[in-house]
Amino acid sequence: MFQTPKTTRRAVLTGLAAGLTLALAPLPAAAKPNLANLSPEQLATVQAVNRYFNSITTFEGKFLQTAPDGSETNGYFVISRPGKMRFRYYPPSKLDIIVDGRTVAVDDKAMQSQTLYLLSETPLRFLLDKNINLLQEAVVQSVSADSDFIVIRLQDPGTFVTSHLTLYFDARTTELKQWTVTDDQGYDTTVAIYETKVGNPTNPEWFEINYSKYK
Repeated sequence: MFQTPKTTRRAVLTGLAAGLTLALAPLPAAAKPNLANLSPEQLATVQAVNRYFNSITTFEGKFLQTAPDGSETNGYFVISRPGKMRFRYYPPSKLDIIVDGRTVAVDDKAMQSQTLYLLSETPLRFLLDKNINLLQEAVVQSVSADSDFIVIRLQDPGTFVTSHLTLYFDARTTELKQWTVTDDQGYDTTVAIYETKVGNPTNPEWFEINYSKYK
């Protein structure tokens, strides 16, 4: 991935979840007119994506993350909406991300460091909200669809990082397949997800943060 711990943590938080839905905080009024550029068909497509996201309570599967330098890392994720998530990277990566409903813990064992963020200040809030409505919360820049994919490009003006997000959904099932985050320096991080499962029970222990590490 990236070369410094700080940039690595930003890549992780940005790449994994920034593309799944947009900020919970209200956007500035100047951002809202983007919606006026969408046709009725495009609006209907975004609404279908909203319904897809809001139909999911638990979601799990494998991911492959490609960094701007072309390096790849993979792992397994489990999400329990609202508010909880676990992303575990497979070796040789030594990263583990836990979200307990209010806090994000990034455990970088290679650097022997653990970092806490407020969930509300990271792009992970996009994925974990109880009710998602991209037409109200997001700056939707473009929507396109063909026989294979629905592609939605959005802008994230969140507090943690400013990004452009491109989401790819299966055109037949509306299932999320991949997202690309372009950060404020123009670098792309792409995450593809596969072997996904919806509705499986989760273990509350998966989302527990050991706060004693951070004292």
